[in-house]
Amino acid sequence: MKQRLSDVGMIAGMVLAWSIYYAVSKRMVDATGSAFLAGFLLRAAALVFLTVQLAATGGFADLFRQGKVTVILLIIGVFGFLLDLFANLGYAYGGSLGTGTALLKTDVLMVNLLTVAIYRKRLYATDWIGSALMLIGVLLVLGIDFSAFTFRPTDLFFLLSALCVTCNAFIIKAAQQKHAQKADTISYYNNFVVLLLFALFSIARGDLRTLDPASVPGFWWLVPLGGLAQTCIYFFYYRNLKRHEVWIVKLWLLLMPVVSCLIGVFFLNESMTLEKGIGVGVVLLGAVVILLREKLHPHTEAVDGRR
Repeated sequence: MKQRLSDVGMIAGMVLAWSIYYAVSKRMVDATGSAFLAGFLLRAAALVFLTVQLAATGGFADLFRQGKVTVILLIIGVFGFLLDLFANLGYAYGGSLGTGTALLKTDVLMVNLLTVAIYRKRLYATDWIGSALMLIGVLLVLGIDFSAFTFRPTDLFFLLSALCVTCNAFIIKAAQQKHAQKADTISYYNNFVVLLLFALFSIARGDLRTLDPASVPGFWWLVPLGGLAQTCIYFFYYRNLKRHEVWIVKLWLLLMPVVSCLIGVFFLNESMTLEKGIGVGVVLLGAVVILLREKLHPHTEAVDGRR
């Protein structure tokens, strides 16, 4: 029971942290006019929090003792940057916003397929049904207009972003399991590499010259808030990846739009439309199916253990 409560807390923390980060990130992008500059500022703030965290836990010295594993840690950071880069390119040159959002969510299906192909894990029909329900529900909550769904070649950037997210999750889990890497060490390397690449792109594009913090009320409060949210994402997400299967963690992340929707309704005076309400219900129904996995398939753990 204690472990189950801990799992619930870790998953809830991950979903909440990611929801806050996306809300702040969107505000920062609108304020700066550049996803790269906003990413640089938020990762810079996160670097401060991560440095304090490692210094307090005595893990800072471990950053310089990684040896050959350093290459893997750097690759994680590169993938972390590419997933943002491809998503930004998709939004800049792709089709509709709804198409891009829907394609980015395909990482859930990619993770399921790779779980079966790479880890030889058995996913039951109920697993696929639960995944599909949560994905459909999320698209309803996000208000995706399926009648306007179109596909252009440049929309492939969204699929590339989803693929990078998927690959990175498996690489992180491998770094933890096969190379005994600590979550905080992976976090620091990931954040530092992404920060460096965001900085290079911001400088190359001249984004720093257009920065006008005074034009955005509370701008310098948003930066540390976003940095703290990013730090919490690292903390919860990586520990959840170590504890659970990748596909399970990805499914719980689909609760983010639901949390954001409820926050908007209860605290930001946003309206709950019928479509959103149905979407929330469908997401929760899919979550129930996943939660009942062990009861629906009582021999799941034994089967997986023999594989």
